[in-house]
Amino acid sequence: MTLAELPAVIPASAVLRAAAEPLPPLDDPAFGASFDRFAQARIVLLGEASHGTSEFYRARAAITRRLIEQHGFTIVAVEADWPDAAAIHRYVRRDPPQATGSTPFSRFPTWMWRNTDVEAFVQFLRDHNTTTPATRKVGFYGLDLYNMTASIAAVLAYLDRVDPEAAKAAREHYACLSPWSREPAAYGQASLTEGYALCEIPVTRILVDLLKKGLQYTQEGRAEFFDATQNARLVADAESYYRAMYYGSHESWNQRDEHMFDTLQNILTQSGPDSKAVVWAHNSHIGDARFTDMGQERGELNIGQLCRQTYGRNAVLIGFGTHTGTVAAATDWDGPMEVKTVRPSRPDSYEALCHQVGVERFLLDLRPGRHDDLRRVLAQPRLERYIGVIYRPETERWSHYSASTLPGQYDAFVWFDETRAVTPLPTTVTAGEDETYPFGL
Repeated sequence: MTLAELPAVIPASAVLRAAAEPLPPLDDPAFGASFDRFAQARIVLLGEASHGTSEFYRARAAITRRLIEQHGFTIVAVEADWPDAAAIHRYVRRDPPQATGSTPFSRFPTWMWRNTDVEAFVQFLRDHNTTTPATRKVGFYGLDLYNMTASIAAVLAYLDRVDPEAAKAAREHYACLSPWSREPAAYGQASLTEGYALCEIPVTRILVDLLKKGLQYTQEGRAEFFDATQNARLVADAESYYRAMYYGSHESWNQRDEHMFDTLQNILTQSGPDSKAVVWAHNSHIGDARFTDMGQERGELNIGQLCRQTYGRNAVLIGFGTHTGTVAAATDWDGPMEVKTVRPSRPDSYEALCHQVGVERFLLDLRPGRHDDLRRVLAQPRLERYIGVIYRPETERWSHYSASTLPGQYDAFVWFDETRAVTPLPTTVTAGEDETYPFGL
């Protein structure tokens, strides 16, 4: 009899054990080489089960390094805000510094991008670009939309350089948002009480004016114009996002992920038809939402779903998971970072099933035609754990688990049985660092 004829006889853990591909240590070049099979895609999306786990950052760095060095990827797009990531972009490409008036990644949660694993990867990008032709240099981009204040400052600084009259008009338009510059979420509440979309027309006007003058402005520098328009888009989308927060959580979630997807597409267009991108974001963003509770019950979509729908097999979605260990997280929003113990996974979860394999780290190739028996036994929905910047182990079931179907959600899944927290960076600049160094405070 075939395996397919005995679904109730062979335990799911045994099927996983047969399909699991043990992975070498993270510092072994063979680790990155294990992912060569996905390099034909135009977009490779790399997830994480938490925002504070070292192994997830190091694994994504090793995979991305391989895709850059061996397969021609030139875009690294991450779940970070555009103006903050732009500081890293300038640093790794050795571009001239820009006075921004704010320190990159200095807002909560600082440890998400200001940690030793990210710093090591950024240094690799800088070293790689040093010996790479200008057309093949790697860029580092932010997809998210939270740092509206920094984006406003970037747009105004750009217009001050290229069109002082337009800068004056933009300041008048952006003044609508100034009362909420320190607490933009309060803008949404104000819109409810004082009138819908208080600032929608003014901030959209700036983006429209920028695009209308695109030909004139690009003569001053194509890259600078692109950066300015992306910041203007961020402000316009953030204005809409903060309003949507008070109308329904799924609306604001969808607007945020649509912004991230649109930003990714703009980067790909700007970089040319042969450009290839690696995306770093949480599992909740890169795993196809249609195969999770978030999509099926809450009407939420995400960047992984949008990439699949638009690019088909040219987008590869890779999730990450762990059983236990430690994680850097806070108890409440804007709270201090703590190193917390991750509880062993629930017995009714995919994580518990992976733990039963008994292998320290492995890869599951979930694409159709590779391990159909594996896809079959994993097709029954189970719980999957999601830890963001907040971790509350005392309410873990309701705070951090959600039902999903793993082989629909991802094309591959990377497992680390035990993981440890990221190490946050000290808040000082090393003597002699380049003035574009993005991690100093």
